[in-house]
Amino acid sequence: MIRGKLPLLPTMSSQFEYIDTNDGLDRLIVSLRGASRVALDTEADSLHHYFEKVCLIQLSFQGRTYIVDPLADIGLESLLQELAHKNLVFHGAEYDLRMLMAGYRFRPDGEVFDTMLAAQLVEGEARSLVALAGQYLGVELTKQGQRSDWSRRPLTDSQLSYACNDTRYLQAIADHLEGELHRLGRLEWHREACRRMVKTTGQEKSPADPERIWRIKGLIELDRRQLAFVREIWHWREREAQQADLPPFKIAGNQLIIELALWASGAKKQKLSDPEGNPPRGWATAPGGPKLPRNCVGARLRGLEEAIQRARQLREPNWPPLRTGNNRVQNEYPPELDLLRAECDRLAAELGVESSLVASRRQLEAISLARPTTAEQLQQAGHLMDWQTELLAPVVGRLFKR
Repeated sequence: MIRGKLPLLPTMSSQFEYIDTNDGLDRLIVSLRGASRVALDTEADSLHHYFEKVCLIQLSFQGRTYIVDPLADIGLESLLQELAHKNLVFHGAEYDLRMLMAGYRFRPDGEVFDTMLAAQLVEGEARSLVALAGQYLGVELTKQGQRSDWSRRPLTDSQLSYACNDTRYLQAIADHLEGELHRLGRLEWHREACRRMVKTTGQEKSPADPERIWRIKGLIELDRRQLAFVREIWHWREREAQQADLPPFKIAGNQLIIELALWASGAKKQKLSDPEGNPPRGWATAPGGPKLPRNCVGARLRGLEEAIQRARQLREPNWPPLRTGNNRVQNEYPPELDLLRAECDRLAAELGVESSLVASRRQLEAISLARPTTAEQLQQAGHLMDWQTELLAPVVGRLFKR
């Protein structure tokens, strides 16, 4: 057990406990049984590994903070069963719930309060925990440690301090935001949004569509032949990332994939180089290609060249389509879509929130295509929550009146 000193607030203990034994975990569970509300957070290693995992679980309740080490030889089943029945406070709950579901099949039964979502409904925009702690509590937190490799042991004192602060102040922040939501008449909005989040994060992931999974941002101006190169290079990157257990961006960034596709397809003739004007390093097929990362050598480089060669050998019938599934161009939507967007923006401005909270772009597009005439049809068409439906129903009723 590791104990550490943190800056002290009047109602919060400066002690934290690091739990990496079953005995320590048993004592934590006993203490947890007396708590009704628990602040919860996780740290994962997705910035450093392809196969991401939960590396820490932080809990704060009754003035105490605990840091549980899932990578130690301890069984977490009893702890997670106990947590499932508590009311939980998160900041940015969606990622934590998805990670806990993927790693441990964890689904909360109690009420979830997400301070990030609450801040969106109160302040009009998503706010970081650092910003909220400073604004509401006058506490200065640091982001140092945010991008740590949490899978490495031992953890440093600064890492432990950072992890502890992720939950230590959450309940106080949640109390303030809950009061503001009540004052604004938006507490039920937040509750409904959190219930939906718990439901969606607890669902099994659908199998990835092989014709959509490789479609990174920035492809709108590429033709079908260029997309064939993007697809092959993307799959090369995915295989290399899996083999090396590295995040894909550490093999090659999305922009590099696009640059390689344009170059390999002959669409980009100009020579690319590094900021000092040096020619590309390690490119074996021809001069003038994009500069490659330092780790793209040997078998990895040969794999990239093979992927490009496969794309070059494809005939037109095997090139990817320009768009798939529900992707549409603007002129395929009814003219009411622009009016619907304008009304959504107006409502959001009146409420002092972002337009996407009232309805997302995809929701508005689905509504414009369905042309609903009743509140029930509106809710089904846009997969809206009750409060979103109530806001948009008068607007939609005017636009699609028959």
